[in-house]
Amino acid sequence: MSSVALTPSRRVLADVVPGGAVRDVVLVAGSAAFVGLAAQIAIPLPFTPVPLSGQTFAVLLSVAALGPARGALGMLLYAVAGIAGLPWFAGHQSGWAIPSLGYVLGFVLAAVVVGDLARRGADRTVARTVGLMVVGNLCIYAIGVPWLMASVDVGLGRALVLGVVPFLIGDVVKILLASLLLPTAWRFVRS
Repeated sequence: MSSVALTPSRRVLADVVPGGAVRDVVLVAGSAAFVGLAAQIAIPLPFTPVPLSGQTFAVLLSVAALGPARGALGMLLYAVAGIAGLPWFAGHQSGWAIPSLGYVLGFVLAAVVVGDLARRGADRTVARTVGLMVVGNLCIYAIGVPWLMASVDVGLGRALVLGVVPFLIGDVVKILLASLLLPTAWRFVRS
């Protein structure tokens, strides 16, 4: 999270914003708030304890813009505040005892991976950003699905039906939107 000048190929969008440490604190808190707000765009599905929400879009977009350190801190702030009782997880939930908490914890892993790949330039073109967002979604599922399995006591097949399959179309839409936004933002930065 230092404000050391980075080469153009080793920076993320947040690095072009002036402000050093103050910028970093505002961006970390802002990313947690952005995810908390996006989580309130939630549609409960009657056949699964995992709601459809705007969280993953907000997570992947913000962590790609922030990079691995700021992104991970933002997602840790989001997770810790929600676990501590702030009702800003999807559906105004909070705490440990929710089946979808594994996805929230997966946001931290996604932040590190997506942020690092974005820092290496994976968010500069639409095609590379699609790949970046797919990897980010896989990180989220890698933590979310096992947590769901343990939480509702189901096997892998049933967990995939409950916690992945219903969200794939939404994931595609979110990935496409983010894949247009990030490279467009970079074009403005380079102008």
